[in-house]
Amino acid sequence: MSLIIKPIISEKANYLTDLRGAYSFLVAPKANKIQIKGALEAAYGVKVADVRTMIYAPKVSSKYTKKGLQVGKTNKLKKAVVTLAAGEVIDIFATN
Repeated sequence: MSLIIKPIISEKANYLTDLRGAYSFLVAPKANKIQIKGALEAAYGVKVADVRTMIYAPKVSSKYTKKGLQVGKTNKLKKAVVTLAAGEVIDIFATN
């Protein structure tokens, strides 16, 4: 199981990258900060200075259909905002 699922590309994430050199990633919900730091350093070859995480609870949704009320929910999400050491850069849009 990979700890890093994908980078988050949004207006707020790009603003944090330009302002502080912080990158946002969607990570596995059971990953801790030490594991996230190690996975990013191994995958991108950079020095990580700080890792901040946030957990988003699943959202419940419901709709009325011919069969009655259908209830479901989304998956739990965990985001990590990673600040790199001075002078370090990750090229998220690079092709392999």
